Amino acid sequence: MGKTPSTLNELASRAGKWLARSAAPPERHTAVVVADRFEQMTWRDTCEQSAGLRELAEELNEYYDCTTDLLADVFLAAYKVGPRLREREEMDPSRLVNHQVITSLVESVEFAGLRLETAGDPYAAAMAVLAQAAALRRMLERSRDAQELAEQAKKARQDAEDAATAVGEALRQAAEADEDGTVSAQAADAVRQGIEAAEAAEATAQQAVQGAAQALAVAAAGIRTAARNAAARAADAVREEAALMRAWGVGSGELARMPFDQRARLAERLRTSRLAEWAELIGRFRQMAAGERARKVENAAGELVGVTLGNDLSRVIPSELANLGLPELRAVFAARYAAGELMLYDSQGEQSTGQGAVIACVDTSHSMYEAGPGGVTREAWSKACALALLDQARHAGRDFVGILFSAADKIQVFRFPADRPADIAQVLDFAETFLGGGTSYQRPLTAAGELLEEEFNDAARTRGDIVMLTDDDCGVTEKWLRRWNDAKHLLGFRVFGVAIGAPRVAAADSVLDALCDNLRSIEDLTDVHAAADLFRVI
Repeated sequence: MGKTPSTLNELASRAGKWLARSAAPPERHTAVVVADRFEQMTWRDTCEQSAGLRELAEELNEYYDCTTDLLADVFLAAYKVGPRLREREEMDPSRLVNHQVITSLVESVEFAGLRLETAGDPYAAAMAVLAQAAALRRMLERSRDAQELAEQAKKARQDAEDAATAVGEALRQAAEADEDGTVSAQAADAVRQGIEAAEAAEATAQQAVQGAAQALAVAAAGIRTAARNAAARAADAVREEAALMRAWGVGSGELARMPFDQRARLAERLRTSRLAEWAELIGRFRQMAAGERARKVENAAGELVGVTLGNDLSRVIPSELANLGLPELRAVFAARYAAGELMLYDSQGEQSTGQGAVIACVDTSHSMYEAGPGGVTREAWSKACALALLDQARHAGRDFVGILFSAADKIQVFRFPADRPADIAQVLDFAETFLGGGTSYQRPLTAAGELLEEEFNDAARTRGDIVMLTDDDCGVTEKWLRRWNDAKHLLGFRVFGVAIGAPRVAAADSVLDALCDNLRSIEDLTDVHAAADLFRVI
């Protein structure tokens, strides 16, 4: 065979573009959101813990091959404080739909609001993914044609890269057959044919990418609308769960320490049980109680009425304190302090005197299930008040005991010591338990008195507080009443009565009135402030 005038350098010059392409093909990414290895690890750990995420991935994988990458991107976009997205040109062609979906999400105002709730919280970010599941299905359905074209574009791109590699291989073989700086016609033709094939493959790949981009552009408007709606619904779902947790006294710190599956079970219990109906009422009760605590000054009286003498340094008037600034008058100040003759502000008003346990006796007889104005049941009002009293006790460093009672043979006691955190599962059990039946005062009040006596014997604490929440009036025996009054005198506890939706129970001649130091009647069960004074004196 004859030689052609082609030289190796000439062929290499023509094949340069393809040689560079085969030596270092451009990197194509399958993840839209840029994430470090720790963030990727967080996604993997969360996915392992969430059965919901795994089930969603399995479902979507049946008709969309890139589901895992898409869900990871949605999670990371919600989890990262400031998510950064790759450019479309950096993406693997098969992930162009993912890029459009994530871009539509992140660029929406609704998603920015969502990230305020989910950033840095893997559980909340996972919840956001699950809340968007239906919208993700619709977005993938709308972009099905675009995804098919994207898959074709990926194959065409791979064919172009294979063709570029073939050019390099043909040139290498030509170099091995090089004689005196010239290349055989057969080897040169192989290089030229490889270059032509690479050019054709590149043109096909570009056409395929353009076709996919055009199809995606058609679906983009629908995707953006669905993304905005999905982000808004997800934000609502995350906020509602956060509000539900706050209403039940579960703080963000406790949630952060809670294992994923335990937090998911807790959220499901709060959402699906009848406790969900009480969340708003409980939240308002707790907010009211916190406000009353803020208004109250511990160990001080209320309204100023004048000036008196004494040695209470917390109430010394400014002119007396000024004497401490003069060395020659300090001895006089000390003498007057020792004699209890300092001039003090005199005041009167309600004052917290309790030191022992706070005990809420909650009637759970059949009639407590009755609803009042606004659809609030007597049980819901009493349990919400009791939970606010639990907060009150913990704020003051006092033990709390919840006693649920109905008939004489039905009673259940829940103890919450001040020296350890209140277990949320126990709190929910206390709130959810309903005994039913009739009403007996002696059994729960006896149990309350025994608990205060036990506290006195163990810790020498007196002056506990018992709050009786009931809608019924029932008799007690004279023998029991004598023992009750003796215990009350010995231990110094106070008894507060709350007649819920039953004015006759709060009458001056009622048994409850005889048992209580302070009794009030609650008619409007939507009004949490009707019990506000309790939280100023307990």
